[in-house]
Amino acid sequence: MPRPIIATIHPEAVRHNLAQVQQAVPDAKLWTVVKANAYGHGIENVFEGLRATDGFAMLDLDEAQRLRTLGWRGPLLLLEGVFELRDLELCSRLSIWHTVHCDEQIDWLAAHKTQVGHRVFLKMNSGMNRLGFTPERFRAAYARLNALPQVDEISFMTHFSDADVDHGMDQQLEIFHKITEDLPGERSISNSAATMLHGEQSQVRCDWVRPGIVLYGSSPDFPAHDIAHWNLQPAMTLSSKIIAVQELQAGDSVGYGSKFQAEGCMRLGVVACGYADGYPRHCNTGTPVLVNGMRTRTLGRVSMDMLAVDLTDIPKAGLGSEVTLWGRASNGAVLPIDEVAAAAGTLGYELMCAVAPRVPKVIEGQGK
Repeated sequence: MPRPIIATIHPEAVRHNLAQVQQAVPDAKLWTVVKANAYGHGIENVFEGLRATDGFAMLDLDEAQRLRTLGWRGPLLLLEGVFELRDLELCSRLSIWHTVHCDEQIDWLAAHKTQVGHRVFLKMNSGMNRLGFTPERFRAAYARLNALPQVDEISFMTHFSDADVDHGMDQQLEIFHKITEDLPGERSISNSAATMLHGEQSQVRCDWVRPGIVLYGSSPDFPAHDIAHWNLQPAMTLSSKIIAVQELQAGDSVGYGSKFQAEGCMRLGVVACGYADGYPRHCNTGTPVLVNGMRTRTLGRVSMDMLAVDLTDIPKAGLGSEVTLWGRASNGAVLPIDEVAAAAGTLGYELMCAVAPRVPKVIEGQGK
């Protein structure tokens, strides 16, 4: 029998979450972001749930090729653009749109021999200070691109640093629109947070929005709002089982470092899940977990292959009982990934992407 830990992907939840985004910005087109192998879910596992999108955005050519292999014939966008001149050949062959954020990428386009014009998104660094041309250099970059016969159409994009904070994007928004106001072309500026919190504003949603984390069932502004507020569903359930039960007496300690000591009689369950599976080691006693769909807590330190949970108030739980580390239990109870991430001092993004290769991923209803 294989080890009982498993990551179940829920395509119907992904489809539902996509519909929530479309409802929030009905006048905008969607770049559905599938970078990092669809945030750790697997592009092939979520593709059917995302077919209703307008386009897919990713980071590398391998992900773009996989989408073409799956039968996607619509727009694809490389969010970081190409990394060397020869990448443009594949962009031409597979009809991949790509971001331009530096002078070198313009140089490569100028040197590229092609019969097919490229569709590019010129990126502005409006304050995030990662990728993009500064506002002072943006129009010069546009002029260079616009003069190239290799470029068919130019669109514009930027990225917000604080879209989940009140008025956190006002300055970036003003800069972007001021610099691009008389330039022809489509625009894309909104990530998940900007889309869900401010998508009713036309100057925010623009022509394309770029939802990512919301598609996979994580709140864009947790802890201000949870996934129930946004009517989102978990796209992944990480589950395992109880593989041993211990009876504790007052003073008994649990796990490495003896960080937890029982104050009285307790029942403890040992779960086949640890940091080698991608569960965050920094989760301390009290991290929420579901056992048989009932909420309880972890106890002590997370080990490489195991962690402990409190069974004291769940008397029917025992060997073989279902444990939901995050996601949806078989009885329908939901433990949002955001709550587990908060206990580890991180974000749901990291937990999704950190599930280890040794954890089998299956599509709901298709079995292990």
